[in-house]
Amino acid sequence: MSTEKTASLGVWTCTALVVGNVVGSGFFLAPAALAVFGSVALIGWVVMSIGALCLGLVFARLSRIVPETGGPYAFARKGFGDFAGFLVAWGYWISIWASLPAIAIAATDYLQVLIPALSGAPISNLAIALALMIGVALLNLMGTKEAGKFQLIVVSIKMIPFLAVSFLGLFWVEWGHFTPINPTKMSFFLALAGTAPFIMFAFSGVESATVPAGEVKNPKRTIAIATIAGTLIAAAIYTFGTMSVMGVMGRVALEQSGAPFADAASLMWGGWAGYVIAAAAVLSSIAALNGWTLVMAQIPLAAARHGLLPQIFADLNRNGVPAKGIVISVSLSVAILVMQASGSKALISVYDFVVRLSTVADMVPYVFCCFVEGIILITLGKRIGYLNPLTYLPIATIAFVFSMFTIYGAGAEAAMWGFLLLLAGLPIYVLIQVRREQQEK
Repeated sequence: MSTEKTASLGVWTCTALVVGNVVGSGFFLAPAALAVFGSVALIGWVVMSIGALCLGLVFARLSRIVPETGGPYAFARKGFGDFAGFLVAWGYWISIWASLPAIAIAATDYLQVLIPALSGAPISNLAIALALMIGVALLNLMGTKEAGKFQLIVVSIKMIPFLAVSFLGLFWVEWGHFTPINPTKMSFFLALAGTAPFIMFAFSGVESATVPAGEVKNPKRTIAIATIAGTLIAAAIYTFGTMSVMGVMGRVALEQSGAPFADAASLMWGGWAGYVIAAAAVLSSIAALNGWTLVMAQIPLAAARHGLLPQIFADLNRNGVPAKGIVISVSLSVAILVMQASGSKALISVYDFVVRLSTVADMVPYVFCCFVEGIILITLGKRIGYLNPLTYLPIATIAFVFSMFTIYGAGAEAAMWGFLLLLAGLPIYVLIQVRREQQEK
C-alpha cells in the first residue's frame, strides 16, 4: 500500500506531544518521592532542567540534519551506521512498551480518588487499565492526525489545574517549610545525586517531537521549536510545582502523601480542588499513553523501512498507520500489565524495576545522539554550514553527562538488565542481515 500522505503535525501539536509525554504520570508522585531531600530537591530540578534542556537542544539540532521518521534511531543510524541504529531502535522500542503499563496503572490509581469503590478492587482496576491501553491503541489506528488532535486537546485541558497549583500555589507557600535546606544526613552533593533518578525519569520524552518527523509539517523548523518549548514548559512546571506542593504541605506531610498535587490543592482551595487535580492526573496519564503509543509505532516503522527490523512493522493500514506494529507492541504491554495485576508486593517490586529498566533503555539512544553531530561534523565537514564544534561540544557534553548519570542513578541491576536486553536483540539483527544477503544474491 502506498505510503504517500500529507504531513499532519504542526508546531502546537508537536509541542503538546513533548509536554504530554514528558509531563506524564511519573511526575505526580515526584514531590512526595523527593520530599526526603528537602530544598535540595528544588536545586536538583534546576540543575537537571539544564541537562534536559541541553538534551532538547541536541535533538533540535539533529532534527535539522536528519528530519526523518524515527528520531533517535534515525540520528544514530546517520552517524554510526546500521548496527548502532538497530540497537537504538530495539532498546527505545522496548523501553516504550515496557513503560505503558506503569502509565495505565497510574491512571487507575487516580481514578480511585474520584471513584472510591475502585479501592481494593484489583480486577476492576485491571479492566480499566487494559481498556485505557487498548482504547488509546485503537485511536492511533485511526491515523496520526486524529491521535495528534486528541493529544493537543487533552494536554491543553490537563495543564490548566497543574499550572494553577504550580504558579498560583506560590501564594499559599509557607517559606519556613524549606528549612533546613538539606534535612538528610548526607552531604549536599550526595543528596543532590540522590534526587537525580527521580528527576531524570520525569524528563524522559524530550525527543518525542523528533520521532514522527515524516508526519511533521516543515520538520526542520517545527521540531526544533516544539522540542525546546516543550522542555522549557516541563522544566517550569516541575520546578514550581514541587516548590508549591512542598511549601504548602511541608516536608513531613509530603513524604506520607499518595497524591501530593491533589492533597496540596485540597489544602489551598478545598476538597473540590483535589478532585479536579485527580481528574487532571487521569487525563495526563491518558495523554501520556496516547503520545507514547504514537511514538512507539514510529520507531520500528523507520527501522523496518531500512531493513533493520521485520517488515511487519512497516506495513501500513488504509489510514497510513503501522497497525501491525501497534498491535504487537500493545500486546506486549498488555502481557506485562496482566502479569503485574495481582497487587502483591513481589509484583509491585517488578513494576518498579520495569520503570527503572525502561529509563536505562531510554538513555541508550540519548548517549548515542550526544555524539552524532560530532560524527557528522567529521564526515561532512563544511558541507553543512551550521555545524560548529564551539556550539556543539558544550551542549553535547552536558547532555552526555546527564544521560550517563541517569543510567548510574537507575542502579546497577537495571543497568545490567538493560545491557542484556540490548544483547538479546543481536540474533534478530543477524537473522535479518542473513535474509537480506540471501535476497540480494
